[in-house]
Amino acid sequence: MFFRLTPVFLAAGLLATGGASTLAAQDKILNASFDVSRELFREINPAFRARWKADTGRDIDIEQSHVGSTQQARALLDGLQADVVTLNQQTDMDALTRAGLVAADWRARLPFHAAPYTSIVVFVVRAGNPKHIRDWDDLLRPGVRVSLVNPKTSGNGRYAFLGAWAFASTRKGGDYGGARAFVTGLYHNVPVLDLGGRAATSTFADRGLTDVLITFESEGRLLQKKFGAARFEIVTPSVTLLAEFPVSVVDAVVNRRGTRKVASAYLEFLYSKEGQTIIARNGYRPRISQEAASPDGGGILNVDQVFGGWTGIQARFFADGGIFDQIYETGR
Repeated sequence: MFFRLTPVFLAAGLLATGGASTLAAQDKILNASFDVSRELFREINPAFRARWKADTGRDIDIEQSHVGSTQQARALLDGLQADVVTLNQQTDMDALTRAGLVAADWRARLPFHAAPYTSIVVFVVRAGNPKHIRDWDDLLRPGVRVSLVNPKTSGNGRYAFLGAWAFASTRKGGDYGGARAFVTGLYHNVPVLDLGGRAATSTFADRGLTDVLITFESEGRLLQKKFGAARFEIVTPSVTLLAEFPVSVVDAVVNRRGTRKVASAYLEFLYSKEGQTIIARNGYRPRISQEAASPDGGGILNVDQVFGGWTGIQARFFADGGIFDQIYETGR
């Protein structure tokens, strides 16, 4: 059963909130989202506007901001006045919680721990797979050039890093030293470490500087949709990670602007039948729809189960001076 929208759509509830300045604020919200979600919200937003208009008789203006997930969190910490955040990384949401921007109970306010859609880590290669890339260890071969994202700035990059580490640990039988050496070898084959997922896609697809792109499945499907399935192929490695994309209202902003009702309705719309269908159509894996395609083989691992939770992951791998910094800045 689809998640039902709450009575926030009642116009009377909106009219009871206050004077003209409050009502004006309720006509506009900003969604701060991650880099490769542009196409998804380009379709979500007009659908929600139509639903909101039908249910309340009011128009709503929805603005978008798109950069890497961690860059987006930093922008909010620096003062970006977003009413909602739709990110791809729990640690980015946790940073907003620590700063008092998002309430600590954000995971309990919506179904599926406030993650209405998911994806997995895949490889995108050119037609015919000329480099014969089938699994993670193929990415370390001499002459293979890899596009991926900096894990310091994007959740996309964190999932790629952890996917390689999980493969080395579970399929190659590597201990810490073996996993670190494996991931170091991967970054040796990365000519450009991009800041966001869309920049990495451009490095691979538009600039042609690399042979393979490590990204979310949704981005791979977008490339196929944009250029045709005959031009790009998606390869699901033997070990991949489930990426859960968290969403929340930005409590500090919606409380000040009086936009909580419309912002909450916007996020709830993602769980509706219409929202979930749009999510699937854009290559993501919806939570409560049967629209999502199943993976092309491979084992999907849960990040928390493999690595013990995002708090420990962040401190160990991606904090300043952590394993990624050691590998990329001093260990290459």
